Amino acid sequence: MHSERVAAASRYYRYYMESRRPFPAPAEPMSSILPDTPNFETPVYGTVFGERARVVQRLKEGDQLILVPDPPGVDEPSVWVHAPGGDVVGHLSPDVTRWLAPRMIEGARYGARVRSIGRPGTESWKRLVISVRRS
Repeated sequence: MHSERVAAASRYYRYYMESRRPFPAPAEPMSSILPDTPNFETPVYGTVFGERARVVQRLKEGDQLILVPDPPGVDEPSVWVHAPGGDVVGHLSPDVTRWLAPRMIEGARYGARVRSIGRPGTESWKRLVISVRRS
């Protein structure tokens, strides 16, 4: 009786292991913002490096910002966020940049405004949220 249960358990385990198919990993991470979305909100990354924190402190809700992609030919281009006057504030997340940078390099125009600014203790990647609009 015991050996029959062991044999059944062994068959079940073998069947289970052979029938399992690992889920394929996505080729690239998916953005929470769909490509070609004309208007969206997104946090700005990298706002704590160098003088960027001071630049963020100067901003107010509603301030206009400038979005600039890396030039063509960069392997993994970023979209950089600049304050009025040109100071770098930070960059958009890689998942948004993955689809936005090529569109901007091809000529699509996007503008941005400060949506919200978190308090100094807010995590850096949530400190500045912007509204992006296709022009």
